[in-house]
Amino acid sequence: MSENIINEGKEYGNVNISDDVVAIIAGVAATEISGVAGMSGGITGGITEMLGMKNLSKGVKVELRNDETILDIFIIVEYGSNISTIGKKVQRNVKDSIETMTGLNVSKVNINVQGVNTKKETEDQDDLQ
Repeated sequence: MSENIINEGKEYGNVNISDDVVAIIAGVAATEISGVAGMSGGITGGITEMLGMKNLSKGVKVELRNDETILDIFIIVEYGSNISTIGKKVQRNVKDSIETMTGLNVSKVNINVQGVNTKKETEDQDDLQ
């Protein structure tokens, strides 16, 4: 777990923000967009795993390079949604949310669509719970 230092050398000390905090902010911002079914934890055994609200940060990779922050967001979209439009909205919302809340400079938000959620998949998941 690395940390981002926001105001190094300021009068009162440093403010350190964990990459996990940035990842959670990004996960919440991504799921606020209509058409995003959820975050994806990656592909395990050929099956895309959709994460619940408690695991939002697991669908986000945060990388700090010099003074810029690069994010990789892994999402699952709703069937019938315009993937390109959703991707752009997620990029904008994630960038704005992180920069507003942390003061970090977000240079890239890479969106990785890992799957499409259909109504049948949603009903099957509800039956299992």
